[in-house]
Amino acid sequence: MQLVDYRHNQETPIQTPAASVDVSAQSRATARSIVDAALDDGRTMLTEPEAKAVLSAYNIPTVETHVAATPEDAERLANQMTGPFAVKILSHDISHKSDMGGVALNLSDPKAAGSAAKAMLAAIAEKMPNARIDGFTVQPMINRPKAIELIAGVSVDPTFGPVSLFGHGGIAVEVVADRAMALPPLNSVLAHDLVSRTRIRKLLAGYRNVPPANMHAICGALIGLSDLAADIPEIVGIDINPLLADAEGVIALDARIEVRPASVAADQRFAIRPYPAELSQVVQTEDGARFKLRPIRPEDEPVLIEMCALCAPEDLRLRFFGPMRELSHSLAGRLTQIDYDREMAFVAESAYSAGILGVSRLIIEPNFKTAEFAVIVRSDLKGRGLGYQLMQAILSYARSRGVERVVGDVLNENTVMRQMAQAPGGSFRPREDDSRIDQATFSLI
Repeated sequence: MQLVDYRHNQETPIQTPAASVDVSAQSRATARSIVDAALDDGRTMLTEPEAKAVLSAYNIPTVETHVAATPEDAERLANQMTGPFAVKILSHDISHKSDMGGVALNLSDPKAAGSAAKAMLAAIAEKMPNARIDGFTVQPMINRPKAIELIAGVSVDPTFGPVSLFGHGGIAVEVVADRAMALPPLNSVLAHDLVSRTRIRKLLAGYRNVPPANMHAICGALIGLSDLAADIPEIVGIDINPLLADAEGVIALDARIEVRPASVAADQRFAIRPYPAELSQVVQTEDGARFKLRPIRPEDEPVLIEMCALCAPEDLRLRFFGPMRELSHSLAGRLTQIDYDREMAFVAESAYSAGILGVSRLIIEPNFKTAEFAVIVRSDLKGRGLGYQLMQAILSYARSRGVERVVGDVLNENTVMRQMAQAPGGSFRPREDDSRIDQATFSLI
């Protein structure tokens, strides 16, 4: 059984995650502008509407929320909506609104919404007389009787950096204390694992006449929070409670986002370096063709296997230094699930051709002074200059990381690779331990 456990532990990390939903550049800019505006205003906490707007930008569904300045405005807004309603206090000084009497739920009509807002002012004036009141939020009550209340968020640990949290939500979250944590960045496999380490997972699986919750939507929300923390280093805390989950999906009813001026870059504060989306670029070959080069992702495993299946056996032999009929799952997992701090691989894509067209790879040695490279291009695209662009991209990245020397082994008969490496200034010398191989060397200093 120890051998069985060992194999399970070896195979689990290289499961292929499902493709995640990309966040558009416009949505990222929207979230960034909200955070920047709060910091410029000297605030450390986003308002509830601001927090929900940030979450929506990262594909996390939120309940419709309107802001009222006075109890009369709250009644007027409720009159334009379909009840029942929820009214909450809006204040930069109040984080846990329910503790201060700042939440009223299941209000049956607009007049009740206005009355509840007036009662909140009186309750808060007694409990927190110095609190600044900015108004109220008015939102429709979400009627999903079979939904389960969850909590999801991100906090910053002084040692490990951002940490993702998931568990049983609601007002008794501290009492129930059913939660699990994981180091982001998350993908679908890691998000499922995070959910599986809580007791609430049993309810999420369905029981009696309650169907299973939409696990894809739950994991999507966790991944969205992970991406948000990676993209905006000023965010130091995210708390969604409750996050309702049922068979229809998820929806965030309330959210808190804490911000601080960033002291380090986003990727430097993570224990595990997140996906470096900023390294994506567009290159043009000599024949005028344009290709997108981007860092490889774990979910690229099936398309990497497909690319190798389209390569001639001789091209695979020259790349992997031995006969290979196909790329195995274990090897493809190792090549796609990389440590972005110590490795990098750029894949080439085209708007006119599906799949991966080529890959360049760099593995940096522990001293961060020397690195090893490799390049492969799909056989039907050889001779167009794509391999040269891939190699230039990986050398430029090595230079940006302070690498002084890049080396690569090339079989003697691989004339195409030898010519491509000589163009940007590579030199060759025979390997002392293997006469079939020459070592290409690029000096970057």
